[in-house]
Amino acid sequence: MKQQIITSPELPHPKAVYSQAVKAGNFIFVAGQAGVDFKTGIVSEDIEKQARQAFENLALVLQVAGSSMEQVVKTTVWLRDADHFDILNELYAEYFPTNPPARSTPIVGLPKSNLKISIEAVSIVNP
Repeated sequence: MKQQIITSPELPHPKAVYSQAVKAGNFIFVAGQAGVDFKTGIVSEDIEKQARQAFENLALVLQVAGSSMEQVVKTTVWLRDADHFDILNELYAEYFPTNPPARSTPIVGLPKSNLKISIEAVSIVNP
């Protein structure tokens, strides 16, 4: 199966050694998308604002890759604080209103002290 690295001028170049997304067959594997504005940095200390930005970043990467939020089959949502689980659920229902994808939600330390969320996803694309 051939792999294709997803790149676009619309997406920032990662500062670490990874790709924003990789297409393999009919699947898109999206790296963790945080609550970071690609131009200005972390959007806020507020978890809801960070989470909303992370979902918007995920949607943008999927669009560039030829997929969409409706085609996501699995997410892993990394949270810094278990107390933010209810906010995550509210936004998850907003961004995935029907047939929500499978999800894992580990509570972890994230690389920057003020980063509260990161969302990675596996999506399908139509052949």
